[in-house]
Amino acid sequence: MEERFFAQFIHCFFIALGVILGGSLIGSIGAFATGDAPLTEVLRIAKKLGIWAIVAAIGGTFDAIENLQKGFLEGPFIEVLKQGLLILSAMGGAKVGMIILEWLIQEEFT
Repeated sequence: MEERFFAQFIHCFFIALGVILGGSLIGSIGAFATGDAPLTEVLRIAKKLGIWAIVAAIGGTFDAIENLQKGFLEGPFIEVLKQGLLILSAMGGAKVGMIILEWLIQEEFT
């Protein structure tokens, strides 16, 4: 695996983390403005943003699927492994974001 892959791996993690934290916290401002409970809204928004954080981190679903197809059909298996690791990195970033929100709000996701 090349050095550029590790940079992309780290970027995927932190992009997903940023989407969850930023989207949830900024989205709760709208709840505050409309008179709803902002902390409850943070949890609801974070649940909805989970899959979108992963998609945003890997750069869109079409590119990831295309790279997986190329790896299975045309290229070496290492390309499939790289895409799988990038998706796992994004999932890890999203999960860490949700854990941080649970810690800040002192409520658990149900």
